[in-house]
Amino acid sequence: MTLAIALVVLAALSLIFILRITVSRSLQVSGEAGLAEKIQPIDVEAFRNLVDPAEDDYLRRRLSPRQFRTVRRERLRAIGAYVHVAGQNAALLVRIGTSALESGDPQIAEAANRLVNDALLLRRNATYAILRIYVTRALPALDLPASAVLNSYERISASAMLLGRLQNPAVPVRIAALH
Repeated sequence: MTLAIALVVLAALSLIFILRITVSRSLQVSGEAGLAEKIQPIDVEAFRNLVDPAEDDYLRRRLSPRQFRTVRRERLRAIGAYVHVAGQNAALLVRIGTSALESGDPQIAEAANRLVNDALLLRRNATYAILRIYVTRALPALDLPASAVLNSYERISASAMLLGRLQNPAVPVRIAALH
């Protein structure tokens, strides 16, 4: 009995390790040229709607348990897509910020440092959120895992816009979709 429990725990830890490596590698982006053009804007309002606990409560009250689980899994799949894009954008912004750190202008260097720190935090949050999304899709009764990513993404958007304005005031920087 103890051996069976140990094997199950070891298998679960191995799965988490493999998922973490896979997710962190999928969030990496290659190529230096044209990094800003590779950023994919995210519809923050739609993302906010998906992670809103009040929306889940509303759906839970209005749908049968079976329908709710189906809708919840679809919503989690959409959240996963948003989180994945947010993680990719963060990887790009880390590289953009890192290259801007070498600027002789102290304002640009400070904005770049803030952007790099925010982007690294977002990448970490995205990695953990994707792992939690996989678990939550299997067990839909668990809490929604992506609100930290949304908060980090909103913060990184402001940091990216500040750095962009300091570096080139004529070119707007947006990592959130316009409405």
